[in-house]
Amino acid sequence: MTNFRIIASRKWLLVFIAALVCGATNFFLQNKTYTDIPPQTGQYSSCSTGSNGNQDVFYVYVTDARIANMASERLCKDATIKRQYGEVKVIVGQSDYDTFRYVNYGVVDLALVKRNVVDAFGADQIYGFTPIASHPNYSAYFIALREKPWLNKEYLLGKRIGLLDYPSSRSGHILPKTVLQRLGLTNTNVDIVYYNSHQDLRRALLAGEVDIISSYWAEEDAKKLSRNYAVPLQESVSGMQWFLKMETKNTDLFCATQAVVHKLAVDHPRPYYKTIILEEGCDS
Repeated sequence: MTNFRIIASRKWLLVFIAALVCGATNFFLQNKTYTDIPPQTGQYSSCSTGSNGNQDVFYVYVTDARIANMASERLCKDATIKRQYGEVKVIVGQSDYDTFRYVNYGVVDLALVKRNVVDAFGADQIYGFTPIASHPNYSAYFIALREKPWLNKEYLLGKRIGLLDYPSSRSGHILPKTVLQRLGLTNTNVDIVYYNSHQDLRRALLAGEVDIISSYWAEEDAKKLSRNYAVPLQESVSGMQWFLKMETKNTDLFCATQAVVHKLAVDHPRPYYKTIILEEGCDS
């Protein structure tokens, strides 16, 4: 009789545990899709256009925080943007993952990226990304602080080389990696150090953290660096372009954003961004 009671108690305990597990499983299955995933990009700038009741957001993607601040301020003041949108949000990309996420999936309405990015994702065909303005092509260099770098294995062997942590950057990643590979150099015989921006590369070079960086040459570099100590890797690298998502023939928006982009170029402190070519389609 005692054995029967023990067995019965165990059965009820097993039934209780099974019911508890099933209930918990059902709870999580029912609720797993209800929570939003927070944005993975750490920086953005936003502003209200003052258009009360308009919930539409104009999304912009750039990789430069200074451009982000300038763009949000000017876009929110534009009359066309005010009519069509209630808010402007400018996202500052931190990596190639950000570029992939926002351009490949057509999340943003305006983007400052390279043509090869749009072509690779097919964003022009799928989302109607249309160029509205272009910055000029530029050259890529190995730049040192106190001597001219030589593009041979003997010189580069054991050097500390600063590159961009952006696999899609031609001047800061693709071209230097190609040169090193051609010379038979790898992580085992050169010390490659990755940085987040071209500005970080220059800071690292001046601080002595690296011997050489791979980047473009800007006019303002002459204040702290010598052009004699820059050796070209490639004479012409495709420049940055502004793309607008044109899923409809919104010519007012095309002309408005083009005018803002032109104003950004005029006001930007860096000479590279001051030079801009506008696409045809607007009278002014």
